[in-house]
Parts: sequence; C-alpha cells; structure tokens
Amino acid sequence: MASSVASKTFLAAPRTDGSLGSLLPDLRRQLPSPNVQILIRSRTPKKLQVKAAGSTFGTYFRVTTFGESHGGGVGCIIDGCPPRIPLSEADMQVDLDRRRPGQSRITTPRKETDTCKIYSGVSEGVTTGTPIHVFVPNTDQRGHDYSEMSVAYRPSHADATYDMKYGVRSVQGGGRSSARETIGRVAPGAVAKKILKQFAGTEILAYVSQVHNVVLPEDVVDHEMLTLDQVESNIVRCPDPEYAEKMIAAIDAVRVRGDSVGGVVTCIVRNCPRGLGSPVFDKLEAELAKAMMSLPATKGFEVGSGFAGTFLTGSEHNDEFYTDEFGNIRTRTNRSGGIQGGISNGEIINMRIAFKPTSTIGRKQNTVTREKKETELIARGRHDPCVVPRAVPMVEAMVALVLMDQLMAQHAQCHLFPINPDLQGTMKLPELEPANFQM
Repeated sequence: MASSVASKTFLAAPRTDGSLGSLLPDLRRQLPSPNVQILIRSRTPKKLQVKAAGSTFGTYFRVTTFGESHGGGVGCIIDGCPPRIPLSEADMQVDLDRRRPGQSRITTPRKETDTCKIYSGVSEGVTTGTPIHVFVPNTDQRGHDYSEMSVAYRPSHADATYDMKYGVRSVQGGGRSSARETIGRVAPGAVAKKILKQFAGTEILAYVSQVHNVVLPEDVVDHEMLTLDQVESNIVRCPDPEYAEKMIAAIDAVRVRGDSVGGVVTCIVRNCPRGLGSPVFDKLEAELAKAMMSLPATKGFEVGSGFAGTFLTGSEHNDEFYTDEFGNIRTRTNRSGGIQGGISNGEIINMRIAFKPTSTIGRKQNTVTREKKETELIARGRHDPCVVPRAVPMVEAMVALVLMDQLMAQHAQCHLFPINPDLQGTMKLPELEPANFQM
C-alpha cells in the first residue's frame, strides 16, 4: 500500500459524510419550488489526504521501490508474495550482480557491490506471506560531480520535467530518475522468476539484439535453445559472439568521444502458463508494455511481429492452429508472440524494447539554467555509454513481475472452482518437472 502524506489545508475538499462542506459559504438557498430547500452548512476545513503515487507496481504481487541514487540507499517492499517459498539474499544477488555498475569498460565506472539485505518477510529461510523488505546501501556516491547540473538542465534528461512537476528535485545522481532505482525492481523480479520457474517451469531470458546500427539478425538466435550462459558469455550480453564483438566496438567508439548510443533488448518467455491476461484494458501485452516503458531510457516496445507485421496480409500473418502429439492446442507459427486477444496461449512470448542513447554525455551541449538563461553544459559524473547491457536483467525483472501478478490474478478469478481440464489444463510438456508447491 502506498504511503500517505498530509498536505496543507485544502479548503475545497468535499467531506466524507457526503455534504459539500466548505465548498460554499453559509447560506440557505431556496429553489423555485417553495417546498424544496437545500441547507448548506459551513464545516471545519479538513486536511486533504494524498496517497503517494508512481512508485508501486502490481496488484496481487505488489512492489514498491524507494531510495535515490546518492541517498543512503535504495530498495523495495514486496507485498503479496506467497508464503512457504525458500528465499535468501543469494536468490536476488545473482541478478543484482548482473545489473550493478562497474562491470566492464562499456558500463559506468561507479563501483557498487549492490549487496542486498532482507529485513522482513522471511523466517527460517522461507517467505512468511508478509511484506518483504529488501535494502541495498549506496557506498560510492560523488555528489560534487553534479554541481553544474544543479544550475543547468541536462538535455533530454528528467532534470527539467522534475522541476516542472514538483518545483524541486534531487540534483545528485538524478534522484529517482536514476537507473539506480531499478535495484528495487531487479530484486523482486528475481523472486518472481524463482516462483514462476518452480510453479510452471517458466523461463525468462533477455539479450541485447541491437547496439546503435549493429543489428543481430532475427534468425541467428534459436529461442527454443537459448541459455543464460550464452547471454552472459560476453560483456554486451549478446548471445552471438561475432555480433557481440561488433556491438562492443560500437560502444567503445562513442565512449572515448564522450558520447553515447542506444539499442534494443529482446526478451523471451518460455513455458508461460496459458490464460494470463484479461480482455480489453488489462491485456497481457498492455501490462508488459507499461512495465517496459516504465524503465529508464525506454522509447519503444513491440511484441511478436510488431511493426513488421503491418507489411503482411492476414493470410501471411495468421498463426494456424494444430494439435501436437501430447494433445495440446498449438500454433505452427508465432507471429502473435505468444499472446492472442491479450491472453497468453502457451507459445514463446517474445518482445523487443528500444532504449535511447544515454542522456548524460561528456560533450558540450546547449541548454538553459533554472533561471531560464541560455548556457552551455559539459556534464560530469559516471554514466553508461550504452544502457542496454545492464538493462537486460531489468527487462527480465519487469517481465517476471507482470507474469507473477497475472498468474495470481488468474488463480484468484478462474481457479476458485474446478477448471475445465480439456481447455484450461496446463500444457503437457515432457521436460517439465512437477511443481514443488501449489498456488
């Protein structure tokens, strides 16, 4: 539940008892009919209660992130996690290590261990069903690097819009707009991935498929056989060694010039339970799109055939059905990307997320100050020349959070009573092991 804060007295706030309160002064207004009167009494003004918004994600598996880049630390509260699931800091640390800064020459040189600590919600090695508090301290802050940016706005950064919204901002490190906030997503994402894997054999894998103008051809990676080891085999997280070298070279070329480039992260989901997502406003691809576009620096999202599908006819694009050897309803092609009608169909979900070039660069740019005077700025600080290598675990985490939330919604609505096993049963796959717990 998001926290509440009390503002200054808000005189126009309607009362909870249904009266208009202090919206109008004391008066007795008589309507045209002599038999109808409305009495409006003055009430003592109440304080407006405002719930903090924008830092909580999910409905059933709910995550709230907190902290800033150069504050004492960052973290999250995980609410709604099922009980009796084995969990330790080590389960989260693997993905946090993949996300942390200072991994290689093509990432920010900021040195953080990003060591997490669980403070609640886990007892004797298992989840208790109560909120899980995870915290990661900041240890390598350099607030003085942002002295120029306290006066002038970084082009295409959140500096100006935070001032436009709040009238104040945390200058050091960009505050909440910093990618350091995503620690509070990656940690619970690791928890969600563990549950999904244990419950349904679900695997979520992301990799870099484009850096600047180096584009990995779609037919190079076999999504049926892709492994985490392949993704983690090089510093750019591209599973193809030849294209990985080209991508690294492209990042190096702009890094030495104080510039930056963008790219694309591709993410796949294998063994996703069927039936996730709801019609109309809560379609699975809509939930995924919101999750992906909430990540820092994202500028585009597509699933399945995406924009390329607009070049096909219906007969070319449709995924024809068939029944496989295990009696499962399958599709011969997968241009839908594993989602049809906003609901998962059990095929591999595949999506692509576009990330812009890093806004903070070490080259002179024209900008304005907070006093609206035109000036020039050369940004200092430690920043990624390309965000996509470190964005890979962030994408996986957000996909996991969406699927976990949708899985719990599916069981809450559609599994209260016996299911129709012919249509709602799990897909029969010989390689899946039985789940160790039930939801």
